[in-house]
Amino acid sequence: MNYCSKVAWIFLLGFALDLVNMFVATVAYPDIARELHASVTQLAWISNAYMLGLTVIIPLSVWLAAIMGERTLIATSLLLFAGASVMVGQAGSIDALIGWRALQGLGGGLLIPVGQAMAYRHFPAAERSQLTARVMSVALLVPALSPALGGVIVDSLSWRWIFYANLPLALITLLLTLLWIKPDVPTSTRPPLDLGSIFKQAASPMLRVAMLVYLCIPGVFIGTSLIAILYVRGLGYDATQTGALMLPWALASAMAIYLSKQLFNRCGPKPLLVAGMTLQCGGILLLNEPALIIAAYVLMGLGGSLCSSTAQTLAFLDIPAERMGHASALWNINRQVSFCVGAAVLSAVLSTLDSFAITFTMAAALTLLPLFAVLRLDASRVRSLLHPSSEPKHD
Repeated sequence: MNYCSKVAWIFLLGFALDLVNMFVATVAYPDIARELHASVTQLAWISNAYMLGLTVIIPLSVWLAAIMGERTLIATSLLLFAGASVMVGQAGSIDALIGWRALQGLGGGLLIPVGQAMAYRHFPAAERSQLTARVMSVALLVPALSPALGGVIVDSLSWRWIFYANLPLALITLLLTLLWIKPDVPTSTRPPLDLGSIFKQAASPMLRVAMLVYLCIPGVFIGTSLIAILYVRGLGYDATQTGALMLPWALASAMAIYLSKQLFNRCGPKPLLVAGMTLQCGGILLLNEPALIIAAYVLMGLGGSLCSSTAQTLAFLDIPAERMGHASALWNINRQVSFCVGAAVLSAVLSTLDSFAITFTMAAALTLLPLFAVLRLDASRVRSLLHPSSEPKHD
């Protein structure tokens, strides 16, 4: 296994750890509520505290990596994450559990931006679509499987073992980090803490377009899927039938990830993003037709994942190696924000207008918001980055 693949595996394992902890805890809420006498609001903070810790630490990732070195920082983050997981599992009150979840988020929040920066920095531009396909596969499989696995653990053991189950994967990732990642070169200067330098990366046109796409496509889908759950339950679907709608979405998403990997270098990002926006827009509109619900989820899976896979590769295409950490931090801040904004905006629309049809129509329109920015992408610049040997040489 070459060094690029080793770095990628460390990133993907850390990414999987983070995603598991974003999705797995919800199945344990009834048991936690009974044992720790938690209210509905307190249960919501089990996830909110983790997300808060995750988001707050991301802007510090570049500075911490410069001071500690990436290898040491990832190892320290994994130790913090593992220790906090144990304490969450041992929590005797809901307040303690929420506090330890926030600390767990602080540890997990560094695994993605630091690991992602390392991985994309080591992969040549023409090979980054392959790395993105691996990333998106993890992003697809983990949220789909972790709630079911969590349910088995809760039923067989207890809710506490959901958090103890983090330990084997965290410790394996820690061991591989120490064995595979090269030690950082010691630095004699202490870099200043400059949070503003992260946001200067928005000057990259490709990163800026990719962030807008992620905000309006996956972000809108998160909000749409929450509204759609209320909608289909009102149509008479039970919980099992509602959950089963994600199966055609997942299959379509897997197909879209494969297509993005195969076509990115050949066609460039522009046609893939336009096709993805169009498909997701059409899928959201189809939600208004009860007989076409499955087709709607298929189109949303194809379109949404085609856009998210393509945007992930596009985001880092023209970022120089020395700025990859800043770009990765900014990308992950935008990713966290997109998940929150989509749900908040569409929930507010539904609450205000009390109309699923209007809410879905507005969601479809928001999906097309990045269209003009995508159409203005410099295709020749993208082509020169993907196929440098094909550019004409000048004497």
